[in-house]
Amino acid sequence: MASSASVCNSQTPRELEAYRHARIDEFAAQTAPLAPGDRLSVRILGDADRLSGTYVVDTDGTVRLRGISPTRAGGGSLDAFATSLREKLVAEGIVKPLRNAVNVALIESGGVPVAVTGAVFQAQAVRIGERTADSRIGLKEGDSSGDANGARSVAAAIRAAGGVRPDADVQRVYLIRGQAYVELDLSGLVHGQSAQDVAVTAGDRIMVPSRSCFDAKLARLTPLTPPGIRVYMSNLTRSANNNAGAAIGKDTTSLPYGTRLLQALVAANCVGGSYMQSDRRAVLISRNPINGRSMVIERDIEKLVRGADRDAYDPYLMPGDAIACYDSRWTNLSEAVGLISQGISTVTPAILLDSAL
Repeated sequence: MASSASVCNSQTPRELEAYRHARIDEFAAQTAPLAPGDRLSVRILGDADRLSGTYVVDTDGTVRLRGISPTRAGGGSLDAFATSLREKLVAEGIVKPLRNAVNVALIESGGVPVAVTGAVFQAQAVRIGERTADSRIGLKEGDSSGDANGARSVAAAIRAAGGVRPDADVQRVYLIRGQAYVELDLSGLVHGQSAQDVAVTAGDRIMVPSRSCFDAKLARLTPLTPPGIRVYMSNLTRSANNNAGAAIGKDTTSLPYGTRLLQALVAANCVGGSYMQSDRRAVLISRNPINGRSMVIERDIEKLVRGADRDAYDPYLMPGDAIACYDSRWTNLSEAVGLISQGISTVTPAILLDSAL
C-alpha cells in the first residue's frame, strides 16, 4: 500500500452504544481481575496443610479448596475472593471470624483469552500472557506474592493479533469488559512515549477503529505493529534458474515491518548486474489492508533506484505480499504474475494500478 487517502475519518463503533462508557481508572487498577489459570497462595490461620496451599483458578472461574464447595474468583479482585472465601469458611465453622483468618496472595498471572477486532492484520481471539515451564513463578523459589505479567496488556493483545494496520486509529482504542468500555490513547507507543496501556483479563474485547487512510508512521516497527512480515519472492526469469541460485531463502523473505519494495528487490537480487539487464522490471501483488482489494503494481527497477522522488512510488510491503522480477525483453508481465500466483497458491483477480514507471 503506497499512498495516503485524501480524507481520514474515524468513527466510534455503534456497538459501543450498548455499553457504559467507564473511566479509565476503573480498568487501570493495580491488578487485573483474576482469571482462569491464575495461581493463588491460600493460607488458613491455624491450618498446617489441610486447606492451606497453592491453588489454580479453574476454567469456570472458581477455586476448589479440599472439602468445601467451589468459591468464585475469576472476574473479581483478589480481595473480593479472600473475603468471599473467609465468609464461607466462617459459615461452615471451619475458621473463627478473625480478620486475618484467611490470607490469599497472587503467585502467578496465567495466560488469558482476549478477542481483538478492527484495524489489525489478524483479527481473532488470541491468548496472551502464557508462561513457559522454565519461566513459571514460585516453582523453584517457593511461593511468592504478586506478579507483573507485562504480556497481559492491551498492547500485547494487539501484537498477538498481527499488530495494527497502517490505517488504525491508535488514539482511540476501545477495551470492553462486561457491560462497560474505556477509550485508550496508545499513540504514545508509536512515538516512543508513555501510553494508557491497561492490563486485560479473560473475556475482554479490544476494538481498533480504522481511520480509512494510510499513516506511514504505522508502517514501521513499533510496540503496536508486527515485528516482521513474510513476503513471497520470485526471481526465476533469466537472472536465475531457481530461488536457491538467486539467494532467495527463508531469511530473505522474512523482512522487518516497514520494508519498502526497493529494499525487498535488493534482497531478492533483482537490483544490479550487467547493463544488459538494466531494464528489468518488478511486479508487486498486494492486498489493500483497508478494503481487502487485490492489486498489482509494476515498477521499472532502474528508475526506482535512480529516482530522487522514489519514496512517492516505492510502496511499503504488507504481510503476505508477493514480488517477482523479470526481464522486460524476454518475459512479459502476465508470465511474471503467473509465477507469483503459483508461489502463493492463490488465484485472485488482479487490477493493474500503475505501470507508468
